[in-house]
Amino acid sequence: MTVQTDAPRIPRLGNATGLSCRECGNSSPLGPYYACEMCFGPLEVCYDFPRLTRADIEAGPNNIWRYAPLLPVPADIADRPTTQPGYTKLIRADGLAAELGMRRLWIKDDSGNPTHSFKDRVVAVALAAATEMGFKVLACPSTGNLANAVAAAAARAGIRSVVLVPANLEMQKILTTAVYGGTFVTVDGNYDDVNRLASELAGEHEDWAFVNVNVRPYYAEGSKTLGFEIAEQLGWRLPDQIVVPVASGAQLVKIDKGFTELTELGLVESRPWKVFGAQATGCSPVSEAFAQGWDVVRPVKPDTIAKSLAIGNPADGPYVLDVVRRTGGAVADVSDAEVVDSMGLLARSQGVFGETAGGVTVGVLRKLLASGQLDPDAETVIINSGDGLKTLDAVAPTVTVPAMIKPTIEAFQAAGFEAAPLS
Repeated sequence: MTVQTDAPRIPRLGNATGLSCRECGNSSPLGPYYACEMCFGPLEVCYDFPRLTRADIEAGPNNIWRYAPLLPVPADIADRPTTQPGYTKLIRADGLAAELGMRRLWIKDDSGNPTHSFKDRVVAVALAAATEMGFKVLACPSTGNLANAVAAAAARAGIRSVVLVPANLEMQKILTTAVYGGTFVTVDGNYDDVNRLASELAGEHEDWAFVNVNVRPYYAEGSKTLGFEIAEQLGWRLPDQIVVPVASGAQLVKIDKGFTELTELGLVESRPWKVFGAQATGCSPVSEAFAQGWDVVRPVKPDTIAKSLAIGNPADGPYVLDVVRRTGGAVADVSDAEVVDSMGLLARSQGVFGETAGGVTVGVLRKLLASGQLDPDAETVIINSGDGLKTLDAVAPTVTVPAMIKPTIEAFQAAGFEAAPLS
């Protein structure tokens, strides 16, 4: 499957050398290709990496472009108009660790990105590749966070955006997409319905780059930067175990790829790590496949408050299974009630307000600890992929808003606030 632009050209994408099928290994040139012409398997970017030192990377900008030599982007990408995402905080989570009985826990908090989710990373890489290939429009189907990121990135780059989302998306994500002024379409259906429509539109509009469809091989590479940053922020070493939320599954797979590339380049010491995946029970096809010992992920109809993870037919689901099984990890799921409870725990214990996906990750962390699948004494990183301000409806029923008082000391004391506990 290919998309030909009006002015085809060989893209200048740094050290990327071509595309390879993840199933049969067939090679394709760099370009707007996303499925193998031999077996229709998904394509992945291949590289010829230069000799690279830690000092080379540390001298770069405080965003994902410090890793430009490891990404399919032009050499001058840092000088182009992008949202400059990445290099978000890695928070030592002693408060949450104490609550859970863990020795050392870190939170990679990607709510600090320009549109408050990790999607800014993947969109920035997709935009760089798309513009090199001559696309004129940046587009996507989305469960919300990607919609925000595409609309913002296109506005920054001065090009048109076309974004499609399920109509039942959280209002916060609808408003924070519409504000950027691009073409915004709400669809009567779930994400998988929206994704099918986007695939059809990609075939009809040759100059539209659907970031997670026809430029998906490049888009997905942006998630490697989470792995790169975690290793660098830990002092150029890898954690013992990591828990990652699973929607399409690409984030988990690419973090593992990032760890592997750093090891192969000699930038970190070679050592084993375990990767764990987290899903909501209402949309847990990968978790079910793992539990049943299946190699195939069976599609489901999503029904969960964790809408950013509500992909019933995850494209990278089989590869998630490969990664967690190879590394000795697991995939598990938690109920919506556990998601909300875990959002509250994360906020109270650590001062981090994560969106529902963050609640899924913390909830699965708790579940894996309780089952003995995750070692409480091993150094662990969890991913908070988005900001809780995007999913306020999830916590609204559980939060107590105090009654109004008069602006006097007496009223404050009478209400009992002086003796109130910390949480």
